[in-house]
Amino acid sequence: MTSAPVLPTTDELRDRAARLLLEFGVDPVDSGDLPARTPITGGELMRVPATSAFEVTCAIDKAHSAFRTWRTVPAPQRAAVVRRLGQLLTDNLDALAELVTLEAGKIGAEARGEVQEMIDVCEFAVGLSRQLYGRTMASERPGHRLMETWHPLGVVGVISAFNFPVAVWSWNTAIALVCGDTVVWKPSQTTPLTALACDALLRRAALDVGADPRIHQLIQGGADVGTQLVDDERVALVSATGSVRMGQQVAPRVAARFGRCLLELGGNNAAIVTPSADLDLTTRAVVFAAAGTAGQRCTTLRRVIAHVDVAGPLLARMSAAYHQLPVGNPFDDAVLVGPLIDGRAHTAMRAAIERALADGGELICGGERVEVGGGDSYYVRPAIIRMPAQTAIVREETFAPILYVLTYHDLDSAIALHNDVPQGLSSAIFTGDQREAERFLAADGSDCGIANVNIGTSGAEIGGAFGGEKQTGGGRESGSDSWKAYMRRATNTVNYSTELPLAQGIRFG
Repeated sequence: MTSAPVLPTTDELRDRAARLLLEFGVDPVDSGDLPARTPITGGELMRVPATSAFEVTCAIDKAHSAFRTWRTVPAPQRAAVVRRLGQLLTDNLDALAELVTLEAGKIGAEARGEVQEMIDVCEFAVGLSRQLYGRTMASERPGHRLMETWHPLGVVGVISAFNFPVAVWSWNTAIALVCGDTVVWKPSQTTPLTALACDALLRRAALDVGADPRIHQLIQGGADVGTQLVDDERVALVSATGSVRMGQQVAPRVAARFGRCLLELGGNNAAIVTPSADLDLTTRAVVFAAAGTAGQRCTTLRRVIAHVDVAGPLLARMSAAYHQLPVGNPFDDAVLVGPLIDGRAHTAMRAAIERALADGGELICGGERVEVGGGDSYYVRPAIIRMPAQTAIVREETFAPILYVLTYHDLDSAIALHNDVPQGLSSAIFTGDQREAERFLAADGSDCGIANVNIGTSGAEIGGAFGGEKQTGGGRESGSDSWKAYMRRATNTVNYSTELPLAQGIRFG
């Protein structure tokens, strides 16, 4: 097992961050009360101004005012902004990915993949701008036409999390803009620098194509800033990504004012491994899904439910792979596991491991902190724990690289075990049996929003609607027909006759 022993200093990373911000046209003024830290060393890169309550109101004012004009621009013309944003992201892919690594601690390959995902969703949204289809239905009344049309919804509030500091913003923003909405973005207070860069790119894209730059507003700060966005009646839709606890606070507040919510919350994702599974393929998929991003994805694989006949051989393969995972500096191309975001994440991981062991779990490998260059950073070896049963801690989501392994005897009991958690985001089955695959995908199979066969739980493509059920929130972002969440539907009846027949054959007068 290897680790990257040397880290750049915080001063070096601070200089790197300032240089990158200048590339995006952002003045790296080190003043404000919002610290931008890097999990690579745990040090502070700089401070940025938090948005005041008055400034939040002004930002929503601007977005609401811009919406009144933006909604009248034809959708293919609105797409020009998103097309230009995609071009700018392509030109600045490496620089933005570097900022993602600095702030979120992602390894280079994953950070570049996140920016590529932004480019892909821009392409998707541009094509979508010519496909915001309504439908025409047969009217029961002669000389009448019955149809549905879709119209821009209003201001969309986007609240994003640290683990995908730029991609989730793009999923929402690219589609909202082509749908005719304007956007107010409240990023994680942990990743303010990537937000400044994205806002600068979108502002430049709007100016380049002659669009009103007020269509996008960035607000920065803590929970008070998010609460103000959630409570403002001018915000028609709140799209929030984060913990279940956050969603439980957001949803009732938005519902109380009859706004709309799009929630993408926690995941406790599992993979069923059957006797017919290709164990080499399964191992590769499990290791990436469980250890990638240091376990800090909502789609991270957290449970493996293996048939008793294959659990031993699978555990041996996974343990061997885990022992070879390089942990360390995410700027090192040889490293596959970067740091946890902060000390609280490490504390939560240690507490979860202790609870699992107290419940009779067996620690197969990992779980210990890795000393990488000193400082206040938190690097850990991904852990595998074999559990005798699905205890309370297994049913919780710990946002860290802990993989619980359970066993089963028959597929029905495996599916029941799989579904017996409050969350319902992503899921997988590894099998060479088509009947088993179809059973898992059936209505009484996986209860998640994403169900895969012979592929891991993470790494979704932008063409498919992303989101989940139960405590995951029920929202859908990105692909398929998720655009409908960002628009309002109107049913239209047109009478082109000289008569006035009523529906259901009613006669009046």
